[in-house]
Amino acid sequence: MEVPRGAGKGDAKVVAADLMVRARAGDGDAFRELIDPYRQELQVHCYRMLGSLQDAEDALQDTLLAAWRGLEGFEGRASLRTWLYRIATNRCLNARRSASRRLAKEWDVPNVEPPEPTRLGEVVWLEPFPDALLDGAVDAPLGPEARYEQTESISLAFITALQVLPPRRIAVLILRDVLGFHANEVAELLNSTVESVKSALKRARTSLSRRWPPTDDRLPPPARDSPAEAATVAKFVRAWESADLDALVALLTDDIFMSMPPMPFEYEGRDVVARFCASLFRAGRRFDLVPTRANGQPAFGAYLRTTTGISHGVGLYVLSLTGDRICAMTRFDNSVLPWFGLPRSLAST
Repeated sequence: MEVPRGAGKGDAKVVAADLMVRARAGDGDAFRELIDPYRQELQVHCYRMLGSLQDAEDALQDTLLAAWRGLEGFEGRASLRTWLYRIATNRCLNARRSASRRLAKEWDVPNVEPPEPTRLGEVVWLEPFPDALLDGAVDAPLGPEARYEQTESISLAFITALQVLPPRRIAVLILRDVLGFHANEVAELLNSTVESVKSALKRARTSLSRRWPPTDDRLPPPARDSPAEAATVAKFVRAWESADLDALVALLTDDIFMSMPPMPFEYEGRDVVARFCASLFRAGRRFDLVPTRANGQPAFGAYLRTTTGISHGVGLYVLSLTGDRICAMTRFDNSVLPWFGLPRSLAST
């Protein structure tokens, strides 16, 4: 919602009130202008709740449709933003309770026999979130109860840990600890009581700590687009594109974690991850990598070279860094490449 330069809060309220009157009268343009300032942060909220970009987009569209249809019922007791979060949260809760989640996919890499996975992952519906969609969304104002940095709470590790929480607990934890709403506001949003919210939050924090333990003993990741991040990323690209296993292994932490949704295979530890990468390289698979970013982390479209001179997109790799090492690597299938503006194929370099 654009406010003329030099306009004050009173002017902004007048503009918003005018848009509300016009929107309630059926003016779709006024409704879009009223809602647009919150659209991106609502999409990120739905993504945190659901772990899937496609599901989040569906929930966002349901939210906007419900807001359009229910605008007459908006009484202004809470802010428009809070009212929209109430609708979005309940749409996501319905989706979590009734969704037929994406099914696990069988191993489908030809001529590659992977090592036995460390375990089979539960969150096979996980999808990456393009950084291009985060612009402005992670700068949204937070309430005083927020415990996490916005960039931290969009990381793949955090999103994955959230997905195993029961629906109500995930909603309470996000509203309280990520967005910073007060307990009484959350109770209002969820048609609950403050006591129930506090109880759910305590259980959610306990469960989350098991899945996403504190990383105080780890070095923080280098700053986005910093020389330190660029140096580590460049080493990874050189090692992966040249199939240099020794150089790749030198970049990995001892407890490196690798997953590949929607395939449930998960590998934990440098030795087994090295064996997995060796199985790819032994099969003669060679790749070109195209940089992008997902979930606030370095990412790459992976393109398999062929004898025809065309490299075909086979997936997206997302890296988690600690200091100058890689502590996690997530591989998604090639269906996500268009979300990042990446082509299905490219000329081999």
